Amino acid sequence: MILSDIQILGEMKKGTIKIEPFHEECLGTNSYDVHLGKTLALYVDDVLDAKQHNKIEKFEIPEEGYVLQPGKFYLGVTLEYTETHAHVPFLEGKSSTGRLGIDIHATAGKGDVGFCNHWTLEISVHKPCRVYAGMPIGQLIYFDVNGDVKTKYNTKSNAKYGTRSSEPVESMMFKNASLPGQIWIKRP
Repeated sequence: MILSDIQILGEMKKGTIKIEPFHEECLGTNSYDVHLGKTLALYVDDVLDAKQHNKIEKFEIPEEGYVLQPGKFYLGVTLEYTETHAHVPFLEGKSSTGRLGIDIHATAGKGDVGFCNHWTLEISVHKPCRVYAGMPIGQLIYFDVNGDVKTKYNTKSNAKYGTRSSEPVESMMFKNASLPGQIWIKRP
């Protein structure tokens, strides 16, 4: 079940959902609009390696905006810091963003119960498109969880994206090989 606007506000009063900064005019019927933060990043190397730490270069979006180019993969970040302690948050693009040919996530649209951070965006575009810090970029939708949660994300010892950051965070896939509970299946 997706939470309605009234339910989102109720959960915020209970402290199970936190959105900073929060502006009630950004609250939709069953979602909350999030905005593009001021920092973007690009991977340094042309070839990425899932077993290595792939470095990124971060830069700020200038006042006049920044033109995203097709064929490049950008990491962005939400302006909003969020906490979700009892629901599963989903980040989706807004229809207005999609109609500009902007994809805001490659595969990582779902958060976990206990996710407490800014959202890193995995941005690609179909045509050159100028974007601006603070523009609406996506929407958060909250789902009820059926049953108890054994371990919330913010209490996992192997949580790779738990350190609070208002800047984009590169892939931490390379950590999977050394973290408890993270396995790489051996080739047969």
